[in-house]
Amino acid sequence: MPVRLTVLVPGGSGQLGRDLAALASPSVDVVAPGSAGLDVTLTGQVLASVGALADRARETGSAPVVINAAAYTAVDAAETDEERAFAVNADGPRVLAAACAARRVPLIHVSTDYVFPGDAFRPYEPSDELGPRSAYGRTKAAGEDAVLGSGASSWVVRTSWLYGKSGANFVKTIARLESSREMLSVVDDQVGGPTWTFDLASGLMDLASRVAAGDGPARRVLHCTNTGSVTWCGFARAIFTHLGADPARVKPCTTAEFPRPAARPAYSVLSPASWCEAGLTPLRPWDEALAAYFAAE
Repeated sequence: MPVRLTVLVPGGSGQLGRDLAALASPSVDVVAPGSAGLDVTLTGQVLASVGALADRARETGSAPVVINAAAYTAVDAAETDEERAFAVNADGPRVLAAACAARRVPLIHVSTDYVFPGDAFRPYEPSDELGPRSAYGRTKAAGEDAVLGSGASSWVVRTSWLYGKSGANFVKTIARLESSREMLSVVDDQVGGPTWTFDLASGLMDLASRVAAGDGPARRVLHCTNTGSVTWCGFARAIFTHLGADPARVKPCTTAEFPRPAARPAYSVLSPASWCEAGLTPLRPWDEALAAYFAAE
């Protein structure tokens, strides 16, 4: 019989947090506060929230799990605001993990492809050496270390190129620009794995159920993305196609032609092998997920 879950989702107002909250059911109780209700940089709020989760689970006879979706994700802004990014992406997870360890609550922490240097020629495995090249990547790598070294029953799940129905993301930006520009130039020398937050949320909840049942994977770092890879230009052309627009209106350009404050990984595809080897259901290919995203509108 499936274990009843009570799940706390810090970062509940973000695009991933909203999709996690939408998975609430009679057997899954989800509490997903935004930063106004749970600011992970405030120790008192973190301790109170994890304590309330543990108490609520005990009272309802369910298993508590925290899925941390809170993050500072303004990649370029982090270059000049690394202190704030570190507070949210590293200090927050450290306090959250300590609170989970104290109350014996399992923690699933969401991380990013930006912890890698981006110079690989094959999909990254969880065991590959880290080498972040941006402030955002450094703070997320520090958050991983804090969680894994906390003593909590914890798992780090890296993902990439997220887009969802809420919040700002690449899909929404391209859709907006399609209606306002005749031609678009999009970088074609950065390769990654687009991931729909709906699919990621389902995968994370699958993992949470396993963890709650005492059957959490032995490997503590996993990669979870929609499968396959594409360049940003290829991704934009696919979005145009789903919008009924001519993908030839999207022209390729180089990263050098579009300089940004933060360095972007040239190649940051994450291998799904660790997820599959853990017995978890692999996410569908990225192009199928994109089609489903537009079909759901």
